[in-house]
Amino acid sequence: MPVSSFENIIKTLEKKIYHPVYFFCGEEPYYIDLLSDYIENNILDEAEREFNQTVIYGKDSDVNTIMSYAKRFPMMADHLVLIVKEAQAVEKIEELAKYLANPVSTTILVICYKYAKIDKRKKFFSEIKEKGIFFESVKIYENQLPAWISNYVKDKGYRITGKAAAMLTEFLGADLGKVVNEINKLIINTGEGKEINDVLVEKSIGISKDYNIFELQNALATRNHFKSYSIARYFAANQKDNPFILTLIMLGSFFTKVLIYHHLNDKTDRAAAASLSVAPYHLGDIKKATSSFSPKKTEHIISLLREYDMKAKGLNNVSTPGGELLRELIFKILNSN
Repeated sequence: MPVSSFENIIKTLEKKIYHPVYFFCGEEPYYIDLLSDYIENNILDEAEREFNQTVIYGKDSDVNTIMSYAKRFPMMADHLVLIVKEAQAVEKIEELAKYLANPVSTTILVICYKYAKIDKRKKFFSEIKEKGIFFESVKIYENQLPAWISNYVKDKGYRITGKAAAMLTEFLGADLGKVVNEINKLIINTGEGKEINDVLVEKSIGISKDYNIFELQNALATRNHFKSYSIARYFAANQKDNPFILTLIMLGSFFTKVLIYHHLNDKTDRAAAASLSVAPYHLGDIKKATSSFSPKKTEHIISLLREYDMKAKGLNNVSTPGGELLRELIFKILNSN
């Protein structure tokens, strides 16, 4: 079974069925880290690890060094474990095909090749398929993340509301490692109810119930001047928790989705959510914004966001504080022609 799933690899490792080489690659580092951590902590016992387990990093290594370590034999243990982390930094890593053609049977070589794919046409990949286990960790997109979060929480024996899952997605993005860390903290604080809700998320990650990016998007979508200016003032007074650049990124993503929605042929919730790569829960504010801002006005808002991004980065020789820039931007968005 040269190409395997995360679950199957864990199951075979638990059964102590080992292969001479494991190659983990892909854009999502979370599963690569889980697999390498499991191997690092479970194949050898503590006494065996001292002489028989080595962890090296790609930036500090090369193919010859890796092969030299891999060709060693274990001492008072059945296996020698060699883990190469950040292997994408190894120059000419495909030259490892020479070792993979005839790997040492007592060595378990684990290659963690993050944030990238390998060329499957090369001999290197053919040798991995023939001699070992290949796993590609596929990136989870934001429209898939609320469901992923719900399943993760369910597997832990807890529940999470749709709004809470959506808030975690919006606030943390599709960084699974960061999402899992936050969920694990939330689980500790759920209490007897065993449910993660939006109130708990707000408390845990420092989102004010009334003054946060989601409320700002809603206020702008409905052209609620008072609420928009109130949130802008709050952000200006609390810039450490509400950095202007992050606000720009979130608003840029929101209004880009609004513009795309304007031009969709199929605006049913299911089709629109798929086209925008969002959970259906997020369509509410997007729909409201399309009523408030025409396609032309939405394009103007996006150009404003780009302009203020340049100002925030000082590209126009402007050093205006972020809070003041935000208030200007909100005024211009609400009064866009």
